[in-house]
Amino acid sequence: MTNSDAPAKTPAAPDAIPRRRKWLVLAVVSTSLLLCGIDLTVLHAAVPSMALDLHPSGIQLLWIVDIYSLTLASLLVTCGTLGDRIGRKRMVLSGFAVFGLASTAAAFASSTPQLIAARVALGVGAAMIMASTVAIIRVVFTDGRERAIAIGVWTSAHSVGATLGPLLGGLITERWGWGAVFLVNVPIVLVILVVGARVVPESRNPAPRHWDMASVVLSITGLAGVVYALKQAGERVGVDPLILAAAAGGALLLFLFVRRQRRLAEPLLDFSLFADSRFSTATLCVIGCFGSYVALLFFLTQWFQQVGGFSPVRAGLALMPLAAANAVGATTAPWVSARWGNRWALTGSLSLFAAAAGALALTGDTGHYGRLVLPLIAAGLGAGVVMTLGADSIMAAAQPERSGEAAAIQETSFELGAGLGVAILGTALAATYRTSLPSVAGLSAQQQSTAHESFAAAEEVLNQIPQATAARLTAAARHAYDQGFTTVAGAACAVLVATAVMAATTLRPRTAQRDEERQEVKTAS
Repeated sequence: MTNSDAPAKTPAAPDAIPRRRKWLVLAVVSTSLLLCGIDLTVLHAAVPSMALDLHPSGIQLLWIVDIYSLTLASLLVTCGTLGDRIGRKRMVLSGFAVFGLASTAAAFASSTPQLIAARVALGVGAAMIMASTVAIIRVVFTDGRERAIAIGVWTSAHSVGATLGPLLGGLITERWGWGAVFLVNVPIVLVILVVGARVVPESRNPAPRHWDMASVVLSITGLAGVVYALKQAGERVGVDPLILAAAAGGALLLFLFVRRQRRLAEPLLDFSLFADSRFSTATLCVIGCFGSYVALLFFLTQWFQQVGGFSPVRAGLALMPLAAANAVGATTAPWVSARWGNRWALTGSLSLFAAAAGALALTGDTGHYGRLVLPLIAAGLGAGVVMTLGADSIMAAAQPERSGEAAAIQETSFELGAGLGVAILGTALAATYRTSLPSVAGLSAQQQSTAHESFAAAEEVLNQIPQATAARLTAAARHAYDQGFTTVAGAACAVLVATAVMAATTLRPRTAQRDEERQEVKTAS
């Protein structure tokens, strides 16, 4: 997670750490990443119950869901740099304290703004945790083979957590209510704080990078402006000057952020790595794939419950083929790469995921779950392979001495993909829902306007109208949401096809690139 992962002089040198303690450290950091991954998706199954209690608008609902991952993505590099200076153990344990307090606040939130603020705090805590864990692993595991195993376990923990989130959320929500999906974090955090304080060694970067506050502000405010504009675009039909101003302002701030990084001697994020087309393509593949995967996890869960009438637990169970296939894809990715090479393994897996998303868009029907099983399995397999090999391609494209910076970008791309995936595809769904919901006879103008806000808002109106009108509104809202999900799946398919084409044309082995360059020189001479 850092430019330099050389450990500082600590009371217990890494070589002196007993073998058993090393694996306890791995258990602590892997559990932390599992918890962060679960929190990324655990709210998915709880959304309908939460929406009935807090009454968020469609756009507020998207903020609740993905403000966590966007906050996490925007602070990962910043917290990594800060952890190098103040101590990685201190940063991780402080992050757990913030995470536990934020979980408690989220569990007892009584309004939408309170829950959004708590989710922001959860993202801050998760960023503090995740930013330094890979550096701790590199300090503790000095043997190359052990370190490779440890990083593999650590990496898979996040994906496993994100995949299990909807099922756990459904089980917890159905038994104890939506607030409990956050409250269960607290005892786990307390255990990790106690164990982590005893087993995790402190380490610092003896020559930490400069912590540039201006870069931090530019990146966070720029990203916030762009995402705000995306979300508001889904709530309004037509051109809105405020949305255009937010989009233009956010884009300008991000441009200034990139320009500043290129000029700084010690940038917060070194964009020179993106000069390598293989590196930039692998990063885009990870963002596109993980963003599509997390967005589909979220919207499939809502689709099953709101259109299909599934309970939270049943919706979570319906996603198990996707989750199981994702785990299989992640574990078999090295074999697939060895058989066909990273380039064609990534291309084929992205194409498989795209075909699955296309099938969901064209034939998806919650009334015939059996038809969905094959596309769900295909989507999980493809996504699992891409997430593993895409991350590996990012690391392989960077020079060994820049592995820390590449790791920072790798982690940021996963979280940014998750946040942008839900934001962009959620905006598409919200806009489709609003334009597809027809006027329903028997509704007042105010009731019609409320029903257009979101599916949850339409459900609120049902209690105010006669049974016959309620039946018509329910059917119309389900059809509109179904159209919105079709848009989401179709858009994900288009993104995945584009990344598959990029992978096929750009991710060529370095030797092949050198041969082509030599041939071009010979031809020119």
